[in-house]
Amino acid sequence: MLRLPCLITWVLALATVAFGQAAKPNIILILADDLGWADLGCYGNTFNETPHLDRLAREGLRFTQFYAGPVCSPTRTNLQSGQDQARFGITQHIPGHRRPYARLTDPVVPLQLPLEVETFAERLGAAGYHTGYFGKWHLGGAGFGPTDQGWKTAHETQGHTQPAAAGRATPQRTAEFLTDRAVAFITANRTQPFLLQVSHYAVHIPLSTTPELQKKFSAKPPQPGYPSNPLYAGLLAELDASVGRIVAAVDAAGLAENTLIVFLSDNGGIEHEQSGRLVTSNRPLRGEKGTLYEGGVRIPAIARWPGTIPAGRESATPAITHDIYPTFVELGRASLPTTQPQDGVSLAALLRNPGALLARDTLYWHLPHYHHSTPASSLRRGDWKLIEFFEDNALELYHLAADPAEKNNLAAREPARARELHAALAAWRTRVGARLPVPNPQYQPARASELGGGGGANRKGKARGAEL
Repeated sequence: MLRLPCLITWVLALATVAFGQAAKPNIILILADDLGWADLGCYGNTFNETPHLDRLAREGLRFTQFYAGPVCSPTRTNLQSGQDQARFGITQHIPGHRRPYARLTDPVVPLQLPLEVETFAERLGAAGYHTGYFGKWHLGGAGFGPTDQGWKTAHETQGHTQPAAAGRATPQRTAEFLTDRAVAFITANRTQPFLLQVSHYAVHIPLSTTPELQKKFSAKPPQPGYPSNPLYAGLLAELDASVGRIVAAVDAAGLAENTLIVFLSDNGGIEHEQSGRLVTSNRPLRGEKGTLYEGGVRIPAIARWPGTIPAGRESATPAITHDIYPTFVELGRASLPTTQPQDGVSLAALLRNPGALLARDTLYWHLPHYHHSTPASSLRRGDWKLIEFFEDNALELYHLAADPAEKNNLAAREPARARELHAALAAWRTRVGARLPVPNPQYQPARASELGGGGGANRKGKARGAEL
């Protein structure tokens, strides 16, 4: 028979174990591809229909100044590693575009995220989480995929349609395909802590959607000043439906109050294809994917965790995708790696209290490549943003609180501030080992915009997996 003190100790030990398990939330990251800051209903769009994402925002926290990298692979790099992509040289999509006659020769883009990097999946997996990754990876091919980086269950996809498989006689839309796997993963792991990432291909070009959705949005009156593309709206509706099903699976399993759901885009929206056809618009923000203006790097971001994140709140605190890694590691009661730097800060306190301050005042970007702009770096410190363009060493300085559209370059009016921020930007590039473009001896002004061979370590052949 147990004595009373021993019984109390035993009960307390069981309670501690039970609390420890309950204190580890399930974590779901849903990543859109090329979704712009102004595309969702909860961000003011009236043509696109995103009821499930709008509900997610009503039930959680919506960020108005959340940032990513300017292109796909860079953001995926900083998400998985918690480190700025400049540390790895993955400052363009893998393998990158080539412009052999441009004024500058841009740095070679590595073909994969190094395996030495400990991803947040590896850290949370070591802390007892079951990990699942479904969708686009774009951080390396065979030997460098999700299962090589801590994701125990994974299925990679590309494109908006998946071929017919066992049990299906017809192809399946990718958003639905990924959602089926995500829901099955949630159901299978509902009794233990899990980490799930769903990386959609939507709303990446080439645009396509179902005939029903195309017909629906083709008949809808356009939103003034917005492209109102029926294919884009239909593809976004497919993405929104996926979010709705994932949230419904969490709620049906009784996991809502123990599950953090984060929704992000990997960069700003792409406003036009190479053909010139309009895709979307990031207005009032300037620029698009592949630029360092706000339209290229500011993204929609929503977080829901009932009972922990206050419902219906907004946060104007600048945050960035680098912050996801330390946030998830802290909330999952795991530990940060001791062998690699961390460039983000945890948002855990901000999620619980949207008015909380972060121990950081500066954000940095590095895009030493030709994309929808010329090679450049930038930083944001407080409300001030500086962009340095490498072709002509031009500086642009904007005060974002007064000028979020970046219309008024104040570099000439504020020379001391421009010099101070420029020096800080240069020092940061040195600190992270950022690679810079160099003068191109083959420069031909008349041919500067031509695309040539693909990027990557050997630069042979045409660009593989090229993105706009």
